[in-house]
Amino acid sequence: MQPGPDDAARIAQAERIEISPEMTVLLDCSPAQGAVSPPDAVALVFSFGDGGQPAALRFETAPDLSANETGRLVFLVARAAVERLGGLSLLQSNSRDFYLASELRGIALALRDPPVGEEAKTTYRAAKSIELLCETIRLFRAQRMTPLSCDGALSAADTRRILAARKLIDERWSEKLTLDDIARACGLNRAKLTRGFREVFDCSVAEAMARRRLSQASRLLLTTDLPVSSVGYESGYLNNASFARAFGRHFGRSPSDYRASGIAA
Repeated sequence: MQPGPDDAARIAQAERIEISPEMTVLLDCSPAQGAVSPPDAVALVFSFGDGGQPAALRFETAPDLSANETGRLVFLVARAAVERLGGLSLLQSNSRDFYLASELRGIALALRDPPVGEEAKTTYRAAKSIELLCETIRLFRAQRMTPLSCDGALSAADTRRILAARKLIDERWSEKLTLDDIARACGLNRAKLTRGFREVFDCSVAEAMARRRLSQASRLLLTTDLPVSSVGYESGYLNNASFARAFGRHFGRSPSDYRASGIAA
């Protein structure tokens, strides 16, 4: 689809930051169909949560400037550059809309409203643009990007509580947390926590806890010489057999084989 005159005019009116032949940033504009530079570009659209909406990141594989939306940052990046920076999983993701993580929002706001004088603004914005793209890819690969709820079943307040539950798991995974503990700490009942957590993260609370513990276990296996039984204990498992079963289901091999393959590599 070729760009129409309105699309071209809207891009021309937006403030452009030319980072490289593979990356252009538009301020106060929405993505563009066809009239994009660089070629074969995808778009990362950062919004800041105005008008009662959550701060969000939208990933567009086919950028479109049909909506006259303002107050956003739009990154137009060549697919090849995204892949080269480790973003292949982002290109292949089924999710397209995410809550904007606080660290990304801070970088984006500094890019939009740079705390420097005019003489340094161009250089500062270029640096922040590269930082924002790299951090977005890093957080996505680390599974720290939270998909937006699609059907609106969760209120904004309940969504914040679900996010708090995930943060609690990430920070206190080594403790004997129960579903009741997490629900009480986040101000939700068990049923709403269970349904909401699966809606937002596409997994259960127990699965999220197990993944966090097993991620820690895999790190300890590859970076320490602790016995396997000690790795399981340090990762929140009191029974070595249950640790070995859980690890095998998740990684497809035993803890010992996982360690050996890492050393061999």
